[in-house]
Amino acid sequence: MNRQAQAAVMFLVGAALLHAGMTDLYLRYVKAGLQPLILAAGAVLIASALATAYYEWRRARRRTTPSEHSHPEPRISWLLVLPLLALILVAPPALGSYSAMRAGTALQQPYGYMELPKSDPIPLNLVDYAGRAVYDHGRSFQGHSVRIAGFVTVDPKGTPYLVRMALNCCAADAQPVKVALTGKIPPVLQPDAWLQVTGTYTARVTHDPVNNGPIPYLQVTEAEPIPVPSDPYDETWNN
Repeated sequence: MNRQAQAAVMFLVGAALLHAGMTDLYLRYVKAGLQPLILAAGAVLIASALATAYYEWRRARRRTTPSEHSHPEPRISWLLVLPLLALILVAPPALGSYSAMRAGTALQQPYGYMELPKSDPIPLNLVDYAGRAVYDHGRSFQGHSVRIAGFVTVDPKGTPYLVRMALNCCAADAQPVKVALTGKIPPVLQPDAWLQVTGTYTARVTHDPVNNGPIPYLQVTEAEPIPVPSDPYDETWNN
């Protein structure tokens, strides 16, 4: 692949990164906090591609005699562009129930707890609820109902869970945090469907069969389906 072709591929890579960073597409790969780095990388690649093309054009103009004999480049090298087209045209699905049931819960004890809003029900991140339920024994929301959201998964015994895939950096290191559901559960639960659930704390805790990690329960009083959020991952599990 000659330098003009290299510049073209570099430009396409930069354009793909800018496209992903300026839409919700990047959230399928990395956490939201990395958006500025993705945009910066895309801009640098495009600038480098333009500079490469410009210097190559100037060098070609300065030639007064033909340079050494050139050989045609193998066209198969252009297959490198195909992953870029896939990145631009096809958004990969977020990890779901299949991955969640084959990995142990990643719940960790939080370093501290932020003050909760004075509302009822209290809107909570699923990971925040799980951490407070297990390690704070629900003290911060006793006497109040809570509202959490996640996707549904069901274990081989029929126990339903609400799950968020928590990540530290990117989708490759995503791990599930699970909340078991009891109470007024919808009669039909479709795995990977997203639910918003309102309920109350219960001291009941089970353990993940994969890694024996703690999984708290939520006593459900109301559940309704919701669309898949623009950011399907959670990045607060290790905060």
